[in-house]
Amino acid sequence: MGPNPNLWFLAVGALLVAMALAGSVLKRLPLSGSMLYLAAGYSLGPAALGLMTADPVRNSAVLERVTEVAVIISLFTAGLKLRTPLNASRWGLPIRLATVSMLATVGLVAAAGYWGLGLPLGAAVLLGGVLAPTDPVLAADVQVADPSDRDKLRFALTGEAGMNDGTAFPFVMLGLGLLGVHELGANGWRWWLVDALWAIPGGLLIGAVLGTLVGRLVLYLRKHYHEAVGLDEFLALGLIGLSYGTAVLAHAYGFLAVFAAGLALRRMEMRSGAEPPEEVKVQARAGAAEEVATDPQTAPAYMAEAVLASNERIERVCEVAVVVILGGLLASVTLRAEMLWFVPMLLLVFRPLSVVVSVLGARVWTLQTVLMGWFGIRGIGSLYYLMFALEHQLDKQVGRLIADVALVTVAVSIVVHGVSVTPLMDLYLRRKQQRQRTEPLEPTAATRA
Repeated sequence: MGPNPNLWFLAVGALLVAMALAGSVLKRLPLSGSMLYLAAGYSLGPAALGLMTADPVRNSAVLERVTEVAVIISLFTAGLKLRTPLNASRWGLPIRLATVSMLATVGLVAAAGYWGLGLPLGAAVLLGGVLAPTDPVLAADVQVADPSDRDKLRFALTGEAGMNDGTAFPFVMLGLGLLGVHELGANGWRWWLVDALWAIPGGLLIGAVLGTLVGRLVLYLRKHYHEAVGLDEFLALGLIGLSYGTAVLAHAYGFLAVFAAGLALRRMEMRSGAEPPEEVKVQARAGAAEEVATDPQTAPAYMAEAVLASNERIERVCEVAVVVILGGLLASVTLRAEMLWFVPMLLLVFRPLSVVVSVLGARVWTLQTVLMGWFGIRGIGSLYYLMFALEHQLDKQVGRLIADVALVTVAVSIVVHGVSVTPLMDLYLRRKQQRQRTEPLEPTAATRA
């Protein structure tokens, strides 16, 4: 007989209670919640308790959907956190990271995959697309803490993670096309027109329009009729579903659409005036005070903060689920000698080098550049792209090699970045305070706009 399925309730319940009790302790230690979820998943897998027997190739269809949901929820959250006008110069850095750094990383990983791992060209490009994006879920400790956070490093990493899960998609499609499992068109015309030139701006446009329309409708009903108040979880999930589904049906990138929808909802709050008072944020997160939710002066801020709070709670549940699954998947990995050089090369050479290239000419100080180069955390976005690729019936050996390399890379990233995030961010904050005592403060988003 197999293991008692009721043990799942015991194991998962114990994990969640332990994380709730230890949450504040973890913030002071060189540990992250994701590291413990990973260890718990490995323990639940075939290597220990045997309660979970997932395989990335055989179970790719289900795992694709699970990781897909986790990514789109986190991207919507990232958009809501970025309270900066779209014309502000602050956006220059995350755009550089999501484009120049992305291109450089894909090229470097593809070259290593082709010449070092012996992959076909298409598979090497695919591996580059899978591993190039940084993670919007697992990088919470280095991203903006809340919409009022003006730190340049945190803003750059949050904006990059929000955008590059979409800008990586063309390279995934190109790799699949070179492998013969995706239509590129004669001389690549379809890839250029649809997968690159249309899908990126199309996704951003669709998300921005839908986020604005839904936000305006909700605010109109609240201000004039005192309707549509509460159930902000449904508003968040509904807007995510509308944006993502519309974009995918229009052959645009849904990841960019949900990110843009979050930005659009936040932009509506910004256009209503100055940053909302702290009491409005508290009431919104508590889901209380209907008069605040319907008051014309505070309704936009209440809506944005309430939706953000609801989405953050859902995001945490998704993080636990996906990282536990990743831990269980590690038992299926075949450890290869090539991983001993490839994974360190990606984290210690390719990522820092791509960041240095992308920030040339930008106003960043050395420690910020170093930390941006180090905190290129790989995570749930890479897992989604991996499962998406495996669903395209790749050659068995090629698919298994890409899966093994990607799973090990994400697991190593969770551990090494989880261990280093607390001491390095503490160091960064101390250095930043020292600079602020001797130099003028960085201009805020409002003064830059």
